[in-house]
Amino acid sequence: MTEAAELPPAPEQARDVFGERFADAVRYAELLAEAGVQRGLIGPREVPRLWERHLLNCAVLSEVVPEGVTVCDVGSGAGLPGIPLALVRDDLKITLLEPLLRRTNFLTEVVELLGLDHVTVVRGRAEEVMGKLPPVHVVTARAVAPLDRLATWGIPLLRPYGEMLALKGDTAEEELKSAASALSKLGAVETSILHVGEGVVDPLSTVVRVEVGESPGGVRFAAKRAKAARTGRARRRR
Repeated sequence: MTEAAELPPAPEQARDVFGERFADAVRYAELLAEAGVQRGLIGPREVPRLWERHLLNCAVLSEVVPEGVTVCDVGSGAGLPGIPLALVRDDLKITLLEPLLRRTNFLTEVVELLGLDHVTVVRGRAEEVMGKLPPVHVVTARAVAPLDRLATWGIPLLRPYGEMLALKGDTAEEELKSAASALSKLGAVETSILHVGEGVVDPLSTVVRVEVGESPGGVRFAAKRAKAARTGRARRRR
């Protein structure tokens, strides 16, 4: 049996980024390195680079999230980027959306342990919760799916004039080009590639921003949302 890799000490940048929540960030890193690996939520090879590649890489997303908004982290997995974002931004109301039970169990444990009162864990797929969860200002995602497919899940969860922020790597520009037609059909009105984390992470974190107009998801999803809303109202009246 291969010996588990050891979690390195937190880099100095982590103290600046997480501030008063630094101790909670350390505990989260420890949970990822221990229970996260044991439960198959994160690969053991990722443990030595948990801080730079995962926690800090996700936390700097806060640079482009507006103040006081609602956020849905689609396919949250082990809580990336949702939990690092929650640790640095207590002004946000964050939903961690994840379909797998073992992952939602882990997320619930982390949220309770760290006292993240502004975070809610929901088990389900994005296409299943549309119309059941209130539309949000911002959808976040990391390593979930190619952009065109991710957009079909994430954009319909947005409020009018909301935005999807997807952490991507070297393929960001290529994915954005190939997804252009799909994004347009889904109601996107503007797209851009942002680089965040100056002085914190190297290389910088790459974020694809997709802003929508008054009909997130386009006509097809507007009809679905309306139907889901009617069904929800009918159930509440029973």
